Amino acid sequence: MHENELEQLKEQEGHWVAVSDLMAGLMMIFMLISVVFMVDVETERNRIQDVAILYDHLRQELYNDLQEEFAEDLPKWGAELDKDLSFRFNNSEILFDNGKSELKQQFKNILADFFPRYMRIITQDAYHDDILEIRIEGHTSTGWKGAHSDDDAYIRNMDLSQARTRSTLGFVMGLNEVKQNKDWLKQYLTANGLSSAKVIRDESGNENPERSRRVEFKVRTDADSRIATILDQVL
Repeated sequence: MHENELEQLKEQEGHWVAVSDLMAGLMMIFMLISVVFMVDVETERNRIQDVAILYDHLRQELYNDLQEEFAEDLPKWGAELDKDLSFRFNNSEILFDNGKSELKQQFKNILADFFPRYMRIITQDAYHDDILEIRIEGHTSTGWKGAHSDDDAYIRNMDLSQARTRSTLGFVMGLNEVKQNKDWLKQYLTANGLSSAKVIRDESGNENPERSRRVEFKVRTDADSRIATILDQVL
């Protein structure tokens, strides 16, 4: 082999050695980045888990307090309290007349008893700062006598459910017992008419029209927003 050829081979070997060293260095950098990223992800995952545990505990404590306060009233009011903090009034006969948005007197009497006690619990120091929204939700069945179509029935029920929640909100806001909380209520209490979007179904999957026509008070905490903030920081 000629001397020139030997020199060329040495140069090529040196070139490939340099390239392999560069690749090894890049691989180490990528590995370090991956390790750092995995540590960050694990840290944020732990933060999300801590938030979830905290708010699950808060929700359970609030549920216990509400259950203890209203356990004896639920049957006579035709109401129920769910673990998701939905307080549901589903005895449609005592809520409103068919197709009307004005509260029946019996429902007014119930709300006058229920809402000040409800407010006393959710505005306690243990819960006050973690509440994102108090939703008054109005729900209807799918039917509407005289509707031209399912869409027509849905729109008419939307108007009705919204009017009913506004009537409910107006009544509870006017109670003397909650005047001291009125500014707070204006910030967190909302009225939401949902038409027949969330009907109640029986075990066979059939709609229960009577139970679907209902009013719910629902507490939302800021757990979701806190978790979303953590995710935004990660991503």
